[in-house]
Amino acid sequence: MFAAWGSWVARFRWPVFTVALAAVIGAGVWGTGVFGQLSEGGYHDPGSESTRAAEVVRQGLGAQGGDVVVVYTPTTGGIDDAALADRVRDRLDRLPRDAVSATTSYWSADRAPRYASADRRSAVAVLTLAGADDSAKLASYRQIDDRLAVPGARVQVAGGTVLGDASARLSTRDLAVAEAVSLPIVLILLLLVFGSLVAAALPVLVGGAAVLGSLGVLHAVALTHNVNSFAVNVASLLGLGMAIDYGLFMVGRFREEQEYGRTPAEAVTRTVATAGRTVLFSATLLMIALAGLLLFPQGFLKSLAYGGLAAVALAAVLSLSLLPALLAILGRRVDKLPIRLPRRRTARPPGSGWARLADVVLRRPVLVAVPLVLGLLVLAAPIRGVHFGETDERVLPAGEPARQAIETLKADFPALSSVGIQVVLRGTRGEAPEPAATATFADRLRQVRGVAAVTPAGSGDVVVVFTATTEATDPFAGAARDAVTDIRALRPPADTELLVGGTTARSVDSLEATADRLPLMIGLLVGATLILMSLAFGSILLPVKAVVVSALSLTATFGILVWIFSDGHGAGLLRVTPAPLEVGIVVLMAAVVFGLSTDYEVFLLSRMVEARTRGATTAEAVTTGLARTGRVISAAALLLIVVTGAFALSSVTTMRFVGVGMIIALVLDATVVRMLLVPALLRMLGAAAWWAPGPLRRLQERAGLAEYADEELFPTVSVGRHAAPEDADPRPAAPGPAPGHAEPVSDRDRSAIRVGTGDRSASPRTERPSVRFLTGDENTPDPAATVVLDGPTTVDLSARRAPEHPDHG
Repeated sequence: MFAAWGSWVARFRWPVFTVALAAVIGAGVWGTGVFGQLSEGGYHDPGSESTRAAEVVRQGLGAQGGDVVVVYTPTTGGIDDAALADRVRDRLDRLPRDAVSATTSYWSADRAPRYASADRRSAVAVLTLAGADDSAKLASYRQIDDRLAVPGARVQVAGGTVLGDASARLSTRDLAVAEAVSLPIVLILLLLVFGSLVAAALPVLVGGAAVLGSLGVLHAVALTHNVNSFAVNVASLLGLGMAIDYGLFMVGRFREEQEYGRTPAEAVTRTVATAGRTVLFSATLLMIALAGLLLFPQGFLKSLAYGGLAAVALAAVLSLSLLPALLAILGRRVDKLPIRLPRRRTARPPGSGWARLADVVLRRPVLVAVPLVLGLLVLAAPIRGVHFGETDERVLPAGEPARQAIETLKADFPALSSVGIQVVLRGTRGEAPEPAATATFADRLRQVRGVAAVTPAGSGDVVVVFTATTEATDPFAGAARDAVTDIRALRPPADTELLVGGTTARSVDSLEATADRLPLMIGLLVGATLILMSLAFGSILLPVKAVVVSALSLTATFGILVWIFSDGHGAGLLRVTPAPLEVGIVVLMAAVVFGLSTDYEVFLLSRMVEARTRGATTAEAVTTGLARTGRVISAAALLLIVVTGAFALSSVTTMRFVGVGMIIALVLDATVVRMLLVPALLRMLGAAAWWAPGPLRRLQERAGLAEYADEELFPTVSVGRHAAPEDADPRPAAPGPAPGHAEPVSDRDRSAIRVGTGDRSASPRTERPSVRFLTGDENTPDPAATVVLDGPTTVDLSARRAPEHPDHG
């Protein structure tokens, strides 16, 4: 199936290239319109009690606390100065009605005392913005953000909309900086990997195309759904990073195929059939992980899923269409504009370093695996003390005016800052509860543990609202959460509905909604991984091992993130303020990190299974997989670290959390896990790792997903005396032929002979076996002495270097 697609793309390379390029450019041009339709909301569960409480208050009393709170601090005089009052009222009256639907302030007719600070040095104006959703309110705010100043007073602008605007502005700026920093570094690293400017430019080209295309998809989604601005960041990160990763594997395999003397069309066909197949499975697993975000009710997570799915899907599609077409067009010219790098005179053959590493691991797999597993568990330990919250001003830099304004509002106007718990009593018979009953309830409310004070916040025809101020200064502390739970347990007055809202209640509800859906996401990820990897590799234990190892890597990553961003260790070095973790970002990271873990697992195992199906032992398959993919996986991880690491430079903690988390996950996964732990576990499992029941094998072959069953054997890296086969033939070996030639091979032995390893149990599916002659050091095979047998063959090695170990045949 994959070979047929590769052949078709190579044949129609110019039409494929033209259509793909035109589609991407068109989508990118149209997709720039998405920036005007992004929102900053969607962090809360729309069906939660806290959301219902806010809606009831809005309908019964109007906006409470306001979308924008403007703090005026007189530079001369006081807040009761008549001239200041006239200037503030005049400024508020001049605001456009299409942007501001209502205003109230300390200088209004009622002069509400809660609009003045306790020390009476400042007072506020509360603005309700026009708009039915967060996106519309954000657009309204941007019409007036520079029209709020008055002479004679220092102005600070606070509120949820202001926080969203500052976060979006800084994120957009930081995204541009991240891409400007990462792309040149990525190109230089690709030059070092490929040694050719043309080859190095191809993954970057595909990455840029994936980002442009994902913008078009997000613009289409934004026409019918709210899309959080962070979705663009996610799309850029994943689109660029994964396309570069996929391009690295595809271009590397194409050049390898051409080195074996194949024509460009043949090389493209085999590249798509091997690396392309792996890319598709890898992208599918990552997309399933991202699709798990759609299970949650928060619009924020859904919009991140849209961005991530669009980016990864386009990265895979373009890597299997646009990139193969380009490779077919370029052919040998893919190595044009070479960059000559100095090399050591004693340079070792490619892959020999990874082969030596495999040799060390395979000798003592238990001594390697046990300390690594214990070490990862130790790194995961901080998860036990994790605290969750929601995005607040602490995600902004300490010197950002919006953060300073919100901190001032919390300190001087706690009733307006949404820090307190909002307690709503709603009459169920169309009238407000009896005053005596509400007074009695307020007394009971004051007795709740953790509640410091209860103040009236307004009343209407059917609604009475109180603000319960907690003893805990942090609204996400455990004491504040317990207070919400205890208040919800109170019995309301007769014919009255009790609703609890506010910042703490929203966080509690969001966490509960996430916890309710999390098992579904875990089931989706684990189930999809087991099924797809079983079909891809024809094994039962390999997928199970992949899930366990990926989960171990994920927990270790989160342990380090909690230790830094929540507990505060090293927070000063990263210039972040320790705070409870936003549960939506944590879920996003879980999906991405798990998907990337299986991504590298697929690339590594694909080469191991490829060698195994051609008759290699477990030790040989592991060594071949590491030798073939170790350098490429390390390069891919380094490139993705550069792309995501640029996000770690962001001034917004949310982006920095993602950037640092990706760096930690990639370093752990591409080094400790894939290069050490996975080979050790495979060695411990032995032949059982590759076993699958007959029905699974037949299903795999019927679906056309069998691992390279019809491809000839490439030279593999010998693992020397440590490569004892699982089922070595106990009989003494027959006398070998004289050095310098190979005897004819009978039909019976065509699919079972491999000289030099002592293993006669090669898979009968290997149709074109090879004879490998080991020369010099038995751990370093001579690729020139590997001969592919196309039938009964006599091999003349008279022109080749004489083997120093003729006993190896």
